[in-house]
Amino acid sequence: MATNVRYRKMTPADVKAVHAIEVAVFAAPWTEESFHYEMNENQYASYVVAEVDNEIIGFCGMWMVFGDVQITNVAVLEKARGLGIGEGLMQTAMATAKAHAMENMSLEVRVSNHVAQGLYRKLGFQDGGIRKGYYTDNQEDALVMWVNL
Repeated sequence: MATNVRYRKMTPADVKAVHAIEVAVFAAPWTEESFHYEMNENQYASYVVAEVDNEIIGFCGMWMVFGDVQITNVAVLEKARGLGIGEGLMQTAMATAKAHAMENMSLEVRVSNHVAQGLYRKLGFQDGGIRKGYYTDNQEDALVMWVNL
């Protein structure tokens, strides 16, 4: 795992950098306005970022509602993959959720994304079912995964 990575709560000032990662990583990215909404208006949203030398290289978003956490998106720049950044983001998100007395965490992951599935299983997530045609860019199915916190 990379040692010079700082994990911290995302702020509105981070929106442009986070959106740039979103666009670089996802086939159907959220808009910059969506991230502004998450930071400024969505009382259930909480995001963490990973940064190295003041550059944001990854982020993880979640919604915390009535004891349950839904991971909305996790992304790491391609140049920073394989260094444990995704794992660090997820561990930070899980710690944040626990600090807010959340009990369960769930997420959707592409059925073809075996690397991410492996990470989530390493962190204790279990398979929970399939959402048919979940991804809008290619109608790929999503594997629902969950963990008790």
